[in-house]
Amino acid sequence: VQLVESGGGLVRPGGSLTLSCVASGFTFSSADMSWFRQAPGAAREMVADIASLGGYRSYSDSVKGRFTISRDNAKNTVYLEMNSLKPEDTAVYYCNAWSPTYDYRGQGTQVTVSS
Repeated sequence: VQLVESGGGLVRPGGSLTLSCVASGFTFSSADMSWFRQAPGAAREMVADIASLGGYRSYSDSVKGRFTISRDNAKNTVYLEMNSLKPEDTAVYYCNAWSPTYDYRGQGTQVTVSS
């Protein structure tokens, strides 16, 4: 099983980034996919979640209206479009795959929002 995140980097406040997570080794279209983040010294926070067929999405209050989660089951990929980024969005972002029988997490990609 692999979840490989990419797209992180350094961006100025107000900027945008899109993260990608490519999955392999399990049936991607059967998994609920989520993006979590963890800042230094802080608890891990789920920022967005999308159901296996994409019909249901949820967001944390801290990112609602700024971030959009989407998935392409044909490409085994989940995305996180992040707009209007703030310094407090700085964290390592992880994608997560969940079903009743498994719970997988990737290695993460660093997002730094700074001027």
